[in-house]
Amino acid sequence: MRTLCASTLIGEFLVIGFASLVATRLGGLPTGTVWAVGGTAMVLCLLLCGMLGRPGGLQLGWALQIGLIASGFVVPAMFFLGAVFAGLWWASIHFGRVIDEAKARSAAGAGAA
Repeated sequence: MRTLCASTLIGEFLVIGFASLVATRLGGLPTGTVWAVGGTAMVLCLLLCGMLGRPGGLQLGWALQIGLIASGFVVPAMFFLGAVFAGLWWASIHFGRVIDEAKARSAAGAGAA
């Protein structure tokens, strides 16, 4: 699960960076504000990659997804991209757990044989 979630977060890191570039030109907000918020979100993506195995890591990931969707108020395309990444986040958690369970069953079967 951690690998899938970390891959999603790295993708978000890139999208947030590109969205920050767009927001500086189209958002009408001061450049410093845009990069303070965007940079913080980008750093949070990277930190969350390391926190995925710890308690609260997945919940912080969900908070990031909500923030990404809310950034659509500044860059409207982020409503769509945020929803896409929220779906990817859910899929990463759901299918990551399925894969982890299958690996555990396979390891248990190999150990018994």
